[in-house]
Amino acid sequence: MSRIQLKRPHQMTPAEARSVIDQIAARMREKFGMACEWQGDALRFTRPGVKGDIAIGASEILVNAELGLMRSPRKGMIEQEIQRKLDEHFA
Repeated sequence: MSRIQLKRPHQMTPAEARSVIDQIAARMREKFGMACEWQGDALRFTRPGVKGDIAIGASEILVNAELGLMRSPRKGMIEQEIQRKLDEHFA
């Protein structure tokens, strides 16, 4: 199992950050069939082979993901895509 842990600073209100993450979640559901659910200030996501969360901190966004054995070889590509999305929405 591989782990991805990323942080990105942000200067949004919690409501603004949540709105952006909701947009990202909609795309994750559409493109990858992810199940997404808010638990407090963290959006939990899952699908076979992938699970994790996107948490809203006061000044940063935290992404944690666990990749199953079948997804582990693609860790680098998946991590780059997450970084690209974070940069696109929170830079």
